[in-house]
Amino acid sequence: MSYIRNLVSMAVLSTGSAVVLLSQSAFAETVNLRFSWKLKGEYAFFYLGKNKGIYRDAGIDVNLGEGAGAQSALAAVVQGREDLAVVPGIFAITAIQKGMPVKIVALYQPAAPVVLLSHQESPVEKPADLEGKSIASAVGETSTAYLDVFCSRNRIDCSKIKKINMDSQIRISQFMQGKVDVVGVYRTSDLPLLKEKTGSNFAVLDLPEFGLVVPGLAVVARVDAVEKNAAVLRRFFVATDKAIEMARREPDAATAALKTVWQVGPSDAIVREQVEATSRSIPAAAAKPLGWIEDSAISDAVRLIAAVEDIGAPRPPASFYTNELLAR
Repeated sequence: MSYIRNLVSMAVLSTGSAVVLLSQSAFAETVNLRFSWKLKGEYAFFYLGKNKGIYRDAGIDVNLGEGAGAQSALAAVVQGREDLAVVPGIFAITAIQKGMPVKIVALYQPAAPVVLLSHQESPVEKPADLEGKSIASAVGETSTAYLDVFCSRNRIDCSKIKKINMDSQIRISQFMQGKVDVVGVYRTSDLPLLKEKTGSNFAVLDLPEFGLVVPGLAVVARVDAVEKNAAVLRRFFVATDKAIEMARREPDAATAALKTVWQVGPSDAIVREQVEATSRSIPAAAAKPLGWIEDSAISDAVRLIAAVEDIGAPRPPASFYTNELLAR
């Protein structure tokens, strides 16, 4: 993950520049949030909260922006161009371990909803089925980055799985053309699109179900913003909690809210399926706000990263996250 090291360097270079954290208008305080990727159903609850006035009622004017990867989203937060970034939790943990001055302030997916797809004529439905198969692999791609760990935990022989390295943009097309047997995708975004596009009923192996738990959808903030802007950010997360619950109850409303800005996106039916899959991927903890971070989720992720690369001495868990902004 050399791009993380480059990003940390960018953070160091930017420390001398002015940091703009939260702006304030005459009517509401502004929170700027950047996604790590292009629009998809996973982000619908943010747009629902904005569309239904949930953020406005909390005294917040929220600006939501598409991204072009976790690296640029994290850089925008570090450099003060954004207040918050939505990125895969595992990327944030890796960056923090390498010295990036950010913290995870909400973890909505303790287990990223990553699955392995295969064709029905040669299905992979349990870990042992992977032996003798080929799998598409790309740099930083979650489903194969920790394949050795997955094999070890499920007592299968990884040497019998052929990893074929390729550009991430062609993994799915290579799978559809039969050039690889297996490809990893997100249940919340990729799978609904593929099912609509191909009309195929794929065999699915759920990685978290078989022990590969990788932190997914997370929100990060710059370390100094956690304290300086706590009051505003707490209101933001209370409002986001309400937006997620509304999306659970009203997936059609969440779909419509997202489609107001994603007019060239897939059909309403597919976006709705993405919304519903995302809702299922966000656990509701008893007596705790949505996004609550367990210490074990961070510690387990650090050990997972250390199993595939040299990260040096692990930082203390408190270096990676805080639940302070989720307190009601």
